[in-house]
Amino acid sequence: MVRREKTTIFLDCKEATTVYELKKMVEGITKKAPEDQRLYKDDQILDDAKTLEDCGITTQTAKAQSPALISLSFKGEDGEFEPVVIAPLSTPPELPDVMKPQETVSNSDGS
Repeated sequence: MVRREKTTIFLDCKEATTVYELKKMVEGITKKAPEDQRLYKDDQILDDAKTLEDCGITTQTAKAQSPALISLSFKGEDGEFEPVVIAPLSTPPELPDVMKPQETVSNSDGS
């Protein structure tokens, strides 16, 4: 999952995918050249030559139901990269009582 401001991009990648290849995938969506992108994991800039596995993103740490988060920033007109800004995701409303799991009543007298 690549996030920048209010944009979220979900990509299906292999552990052997390089950061540069990931940038090429992002380029296909955002129309920004890989040289104008910077990808981060946990505030660390990802090296273009490294694979996702080298960066700690594996099938054990990134699954469809809980994807790994990679932050994206673009190079501005001044040649400087913008700071990483990610808008928080909205939170779903609380489940109505009828949809909450019901606790089973157990008989404690052993019969």
